[in-house]
Amino acid sequence: MNIFEIIGPIMIGPSSSHTAGAVRMGRVAWKILGEKAIKADIGLVGSFAMTYKGHGTDKALIAGILGMKPDDARIPKSLDIAKEMGLQYEFSQAKIPNAHPNTAMIELTGEKGARCDVEGVSVGGGNILITKLNGMKSTFTGSAPTLVIAHQDRSGVVAAVTGMLSHFGINIGSLRLSRIQKNKPAIMTIELDTNIEKPVVQVLRQIKDVVSVIYMQPGS
Repeated sequence: MNIFEIIGPIMIGPSSSHTAGAVRMGRVAWKILGEKAIKADIGLVGSFAMTYKGHGTDKALIAGILGMKPDDARIPKSLDIAKEMGLQYEFSQAKIPNAHPNTAMIELTGEKGARCDVEGVSVGGGNILITKLNGMKSTFTGSAPTLVIAHQDRSGVVAAVTGMLSHFGINIGSLRLSRIQKNKPAIMTIELDTNIEKPVVQVLRQIKDVVSVIYMQPGS
């Protein structure tokens, strides 16, 4: 680690919270979508809504949605790149009671018809907190290896997932379950102590009632 990483994230400026954090939120939404985005509806709250053009938050969010990282030199031109890649986007002011002033709600549509919505907060220093996934409460930062598992709300699913992780010797740092309604789609968010290999993810996808498994490594 060098002194610049200690002071703040390696990024394209001007602001760690309005730029680096925004890129990371957009990138999480892109990963959750799982395919190329063709439409993005983005609601902004508080200071994000008031200063997003001046601070480049719009460019940062779109850059993340296109798959860029915070240090990508193309970020200042991301809006032009989005048009070239066929991504339609719209920004609007959103109202969320008691929301953090750096909150964004990102709704994406993919080229193959996938859809997702991600709500997150840029908490400073380029760090983020994802608070909702597809309408369900979530809590993860992206600073640890993270599994986002969509599944049917059925008895035994959680035990099967955690048991499989234990079988591979993988320790769980935190686990959160969220559902809209009993016996309906649910989301399991698991932060891990160590990275995992692709074969583990593939095995998790084979568990009964698991719909999808998205694995995110820090910085990836």
